[in-house]
Amino acid sequence: MQLSPSMRRLLPTAASAVLLLAGAGGARAATVPPGAHATVSHAAPAPGAPSAASPAGGAATRSPYRQLRPLAALSAERAALGDLVAAAKWGTGGPIDDPAREREVLDAVAAQARQLGADPAATRRIFRDQIEASKVVQRGLYRLWTADPARAPRERPDLAKVRAEINRVNEALVRAVAASPGARSAPYCPVVLGVAAERVRSEERLDALHTRALGRAVRSVCGG
Repeated sequence: MQLSPSMRRLLPTAASAVLLLAGAGGARAATVPPGAHATVSHAAPAPGAPSAASPAGGAATRSPYRQLRPLAALSAERAALGDLVAAAKWGTGGPIDDPAREREVLDAVAAQARQLGADPAATRRIFRDQIEASKVVQRGLYRLWTADPARAPRERPDLAKVRAEINRVNEALVRAVAASPGARSAPYCPVVLGVAAERVRSEERLDALHTRALGRAVRSVCGG
């Protein structure tokens, strides 16, 4: 599939976005005020993007950008919830790594993918990166709070409620994966995804830590 003239005009932005996401791994975690958490607005699909009830079959009628933008936006939203997970675990002695919870998440998203006619293996790969992205946020905040306890959260969120919110985002992400097989398997996917991720980063004013997490979260989106 050839890129349209409008997509060609996005190439300079895409190039800088790919460099930004690739280089975010060396960025320093941003300063977070005491008790504050990074927030990402609930991902509203762009016009023509899949809604909660949209069938995957409609993907062929949407532009590659509109297929991939929800994946970038929801990935940023999910990574931001890592702030609340970190705050809920901070001071409890609970580990950041939680293999049992991770298996539960991966099994659930694979089952949902099968129900939607999506590829369970690809969905698992994408969600392994989503889980690792959350750990990037949690570890970054732990380092910050350890170095400067005054910045540590003063209130502990209910982890069960946080996980319920993560499950909501997970379900939307699986639908977005199911609705974008063509765009995700196309050779131009990294370019278009880079544009989408950069725009999300800019619109949500993501700091260095959450930009790094977003880059980690979308690592396996392209490739089918």
